Amino acid sequence: MVVSYNKLWKLLIDNKMKKIELMEAAGIGTTTLSKLGKDQFVSMEVLVKICKVLNCNIGDIVDIVNDDEQ
Repeated sequence: MVVSYNKLWKLLIDNKMKKIELMEAAGIGTTTLSKLGKDQFVSMEVLVKICKVLNCNIGDIVDIVNDDEQ
C-alpha cells in the first residue's frame, strides 16, 4: 500500500493556496512538504494540522492506493 496526496494538491488549487502558504499556516517544515510531494508517509499529526488549515477531513487530502494501481 502507498499513499497519494493528489487530493491535497487539488484542494490547494481550489483554494488558490500555494504550498509555501500551507507550510506556514500549518506549521510544517520543508522536509515534510517534500515528503508530501513525493507521496511518502507523514505523521498523523501533520495530516491533522493540514486538515485544520483547510477545514477538511483526512480523506479529503490523502488516498491509500494499492501498489499495483500506481
